[in-house]
This record gives sequence, C-alpha cells and structure tokens, in this order.
Amino acid sequence: MTTATPTSQPQAPFGEPNPYAPGAAPTAESRGFSIASLVLGLVSIVASSTFFVPVAGLVLGVMALQREPQSRTMAIWGIVLNGVMLAGTVLVTIGALVFGLAMLPFAFL
Repeated sequence: MTTATPTSQPQAPFGEPNPYAPGAAPTAESRGFSIASLVLGLVSIVASSTFFVPVAGLVLGVMALQREPQSRTMAIWGIVLNGVMLAGTVLVTIGALVFGLAMLPFAFL
C-alpha cells in the first residue's frame, strides 16, 4: 500500500515545466461589431435611403471602437461608409423637401 497522494498532472523531472500539460486555451478574438458595421456600411451604399441601415452601422462601428481594439480598421471603415451614406441621405431628403415646397404653388395650376 502506498501513501503517496495522486496528483492531477505528472511533473517533469528536475522541476522543468511539463511540455505535455494542457496550456491555457487560446481566447477567440471578438470582431462581431466591427464586421457588422463594415457589412452594413457596404449594404448602406445600396440601401442608404432607408436611413436605418446607416444609423445601425454607425452605432455598431462606434461600439466596435470601444470594445474591439484589435479590429479598429474595420470599425473605422464601417463608421466612414455609414457616415457618408447617412450624410448623403440627409442631404437628399432636405433637397427633396426644399424642391417639393418650392414647387407646391405650381401643383394646383
């Protein structure tokens, strides 16, 4: 009968680290917000008149800058694309309203 207590991991001789011991699990990098912002930025080129797609992409891009520093480039491109398309949508909407109001007196002739 032995009095030695079993150990969970065998030790390598002479105090060297055990090369067969399981190491720390690699952490998966989260890039969801920045990828979503970039995809919505590309989609907003086609669907910019919806006004909601660029706003959602802009919000996701700003959140990605705060939470995902490793994917900063994708987040910045998403912010730029969504910002440009949002500004274009606002300008086209204001232009259409001004043109519509300017043509209103001629609508009843």
